[in-house]
Amino acid sequence: MSPRPLLSDEDERAERDDRHRLRELDSKLDALHRKRQELISDMRRLSAEQKALYDRRQAPQAEVEALYAQHGDLGRRYAELRRERDRARTAVQEAVVQLRELKLSFAPGERVRPDAIRREITELELRQQTHALTIDEENALIARLRQRARDLKEAEARAGVVADHERLRKEAESKIAAARTEVDRIVAEMAKTRTDRDVKMHDVRARLETAGGLVAELRAKGKARSDVMDQIDAVSRQMAELEREGRQILGASRARRDEARKTLRTYTRRPATAEEVLASAADAQLEELLKRGKITLGG
Repeated sequence: MSPRPLLSDEDERAERDDRHRLRELDSKLDALHRKRQELISDMRRLSAEQKALYDRRQAPQAEVEALYAQHGDLGRRYAELRRERDRARTAVQEAVVQLRELKLSFAPGERVRPDAIRREITELELRQQTHALTIDEENALIARLRQRARDLKEAEARAGVVADHERLRKEAESKIAAARTEVDRIVAEMAKTRTDRDVKMHDVRARLETAGGLVAELRAKGKARSDVMDQIDAVSRQMAELEREGRQILGASRARRDEARKTLRTYTRRPATAEEVLASAADAQLEELLKRGKITLGG
């Protein structure tokens, strides 16, 4: 009489179905494991690219801060030059007023030079000597000569005052010219400072555009890395679900075999057959799989 099988036909069919399912689970787990490794490699690559972009962003950021400081210095210098220009323009206006007051303080007749009077006297004397004049013309000419002689004496007496006045006039005009030159110098420096400041602002905008582009790339890399992390989490959840199903299948198989052994011990006390020994070995292997919590079935 042949020995009874360890499992019933129904349990054998369940065992075959479970082994088939376990092989499917192993195959799926291997595929998911490879996929997760690829995703982890992508995540590490994206992290390295993020780090490189962050390092590249530091240089234009530092340049922007330096350019901002220089732009601020130029702005303060421009404001200072504007105040200097206003003071220089005020100095020009004051010098012009001083010259006008100086001219008004000295009548035009008082500024006649003795040389001019002498030339006129010489011309009058020459006319008297070379022209035939009527008595009235002669008298008028003589009166004019006498008046110009008196004027000459007064002019010679005022020669020092006239010279001082002329010196003061020239000094006032020189002061006006110097003040205007200073205004022109300041205006030219203001123009250069304004140009330099505009150039700095242009450079700031260029650096900000560069930094902004890098920030946009950083955000894109961060979004891509986050998406990859989500995919890794999803794959890990799938693997955990498959491993949980595998443990359930192994647990059900162990329960069937335990029940079969109990039944066998109940109805027979004969020595274990070779088939039962093999079944016990298989049970031991299933038990080990359950303890390790990992499916390693092959073939």
